[in-house]
Amino acid sequence: MKKILILCLFLVSGISVWAQTQPDFRPLRYNDDFTYIKADTAQSLYDKVKYIPLSKSGKYYGSIGGEARLQYIFTKNNKWGDEPDDPDGYLLSRYLFHTDIHLGMFRLFGQFQSSIASSMPDPSPVDENTADIHQAFLDINFINNEKTRLFARLGRQEMYYGSQRLISVREGPNNRLAMDGFKAVLAKKDFQADAFYMHPVANVPGSFNDKLNDNAKLWGAYTVLNNIHILHNIDLYYLGLWKSSTNLDNVTGEELRHTVGTRIWKNKGNWKYDLEALYQFGRLADMDISAWSVSSYVNYEFSTVKFEPVIGLKTEIISGDANRNDKKLQTLNPLYPRGGYFGLVAMIGPSNLFDIHPSIDMSLTKKLSFGMDYDIFWRWSDNDGLYAPNMQLLYSGEGIAETFVGTQLVGDFEYAFNPFFSLTVEGAWFNAGAFLKEAGTGKDYYYAAFTATFRF
Repeated sequence: MKKILILCLFLVSGISVWAQTQPDFRPLRYNDDFTYIKADTAQSLYDKVKYIPLSKSGKYYGSIGGEARLQYIFTKNNKWGDEPDDPDGYLLSRYLFHTDIHLGMFRLFGQFQSSIASSMPDPSPVDENTADIHQAFLDINFINNEKTRLFARLGRQEMYYGSQRLISVREGPNNRLAMDGFKAVLAKKDFQADAFYMHPVANVPGSFNDKLNDNAKLWGAYTVLNNIHILHNIDLYYLGLWKSSTNLDNVTGEELRHTVGTRIWKNKGNWKYDLEALYQFGRLADMDISAWSVSSYVNYEFSTVKFEPVIGLKTEIISGDANRNDKKLQTLNPLYPRGGYFGLVAMIGPSNLFDIHPSIDMSLTKKLSFGMDYDIFWRWSDNDGLYAPNMQLLYSGEGIAETFVGTQLVGDFEYAFNPFFSLTVEGAWFNAGAFLKEAGTGKDYYYAAFTATFRF
């Protein structure tokens, strides 16, 4: 790992010298825009890699980019003492490389991914996928001007919407999530509407063998309205999910689930907020689904105070099954949420929970930031279990009256040398509550990680 870090630092120092402008890397790398380089008469070597003209008119051009993320993780009392730990920790490495080609009304985007889990006990496909085509899609632009854009996207692609409570790229784990399918997008000023039909990719251990997942389908429509009077921004969505088999605490079978919801948000100014409510209906095996969730996140930035602290408070109520013996199911399915849903540690998923989550973030210097948050968890229903972010049942709730799951304290420091390279140190302590002590071994869980991320 030491040699790799030295190599990354060497590359970063070289790129920093080459680059004339500060790049803006996006969470979805296909949204990177380096066309501004076209007007630069003194292009650096880095600029020439990021914007490659393929025609004199400038309508045809290409770009390449990538990312390397190395993450050393040490845990104690994995799954609160019910799963083994590696005494020396383990190393996760992820490498991404993409090529983006624009040919007038057509666009081709491809991305390679390699994810390796070294010394990790029994890694899952989410942690290790030696080599595969992560994204490969074609865009067809029917309308593309300053006022309106209408395009269709076909192929393997990443997606996320809103605050990633339901559809995410799964950035936290070693393997990001992609989907196979079709998406249509209409975008105007202060308005965007997406419609899509997808099969989430099932990662398979090995090389170049990820394939279309016939056991799951995701479809829906997502609309965003910006600059609305009083409310500022509104998201409206419908999402459909079909899975050949879903396993919950008290039922297993074929699932057809519909989700309707709205999100009201503001991300500018000192006061920011994110309020979301959703309802789910459908069937799982022979049970009728009626699940729901309400969540809020409000924060305030003290921009005139030293370190510019941001104080925030998140709360969520996420329904769980109320009665194990009837034909109604209230367990919420979060579909494909972000991996570290409740902070940095991806242990608990958003099903059957009540959560209170205060936080503070500070800019200690222009390059060094610090964040800390504290989570308090209860099961919402004592008749349902505790789930992981992927809806895997961690512990059954049958016969356990205790609802207090525990508390989680997390802190992290991030040092951004420049837009290309950053280092993060983070740690977490999960204090097991009464439910975990009764459902399993119930030991306190400890987590520490050191992450180096390089982008170009």
